[in-house]
Amino acid sequence: MINSRSAMRIITTVAEAQSLERSKRRVLVPTMGALHKAHAELIRVARERAGEHGEVAVSIFVNPLQFEPGSDYERYPRPGKADEEFCGNAGVDLLFRPSAAEMYADDRSVFVEESSLSRTLEGGSRPGHFRGVCTVVAKLFNILSPDAAVFGEKDFQQLAIIRRMVRDLNFEIDIIAVPTMREQDGLACSSRNQYLNVEERNQAAVLYKALLSAADAGKKSARDVVDLVRKVIKEAPLAQIDYVELVDAETMELVEAGRPNSRLALAVYFGKTRLIDNIALG
Repeated sequence: MINSRSAMRIITTVAEAQSLERSKRRVLVPTMGALHKAHAELIRVARERAGEHGEVAVSIFVNPLQFEPGSDYERYPRPGKADEEFCGNAGVDLLFRPSAAEMYADDRSVFVEESSLSRTLEGGSRPGHFRGVCTVVAKLFNILSPDAAVFGEKDFQQLAIIRRMVRDLNFEIDIIAVPTMREQDGLACSSRNQYLNVEERNQAAVLYKALLSAADAGKKSARDVVDLVRKVIKEAPLAQIDYVELVDAETMELVEAGRPNSRLALAVYFGKTRLIDNIALG
């Protein structure tokens, strides 16, 4: 099906996606939809990396495998028409929007699992999450055959794990990282921000303040940095901390102090909404 206004091809089946002629450099932006300005930046970078004669593909798929039981899979925003218009206006060439039934057989029994980098942070708090991420990204790579794929640094553990998967499974795909996009008060752009009520949204700005406090802390021990960040976050009465950790940005292992290539990562609830963020230290 062709969107005549933008000449964007919209595809909903695996068979159609795999039948497409592959004569141009293709750069993929995998998303779960509910697109916003951070996605626009990912698409802009993808266009830049695809080149004048290449093409930008966006996938929109709310992946059930990466949502743990009791999470927000059912209520995750799915503004289909708005997302379609967003992609058309952004100059996307190919939009892949499969259903869950199209992506997963009822008797599926094969998964892709990373077993080292996924043990901490999100992997520790959300068992099975990265198995779902790796499985769906590997499928998207196989279905769409991109030359490169773009991921945001807000999900920096995911970025590291995808890079490891690409290395270990020999995907010939370049992984492109894009710095975190933020709102004016520093809150990282996220589709989940729309869940926040007015007071939760106001208080959520404390997360960036806390990250900056870590960046300004100098060469202190991990315990001191984490304690400082927790203290700042607790200035917001509605904040409920899931984790605050200082890790090596490649191995995701805990480190004893800020050093080159380390990251301070956090996950915090405001009401039922769980937000994550991170900042480079050292």
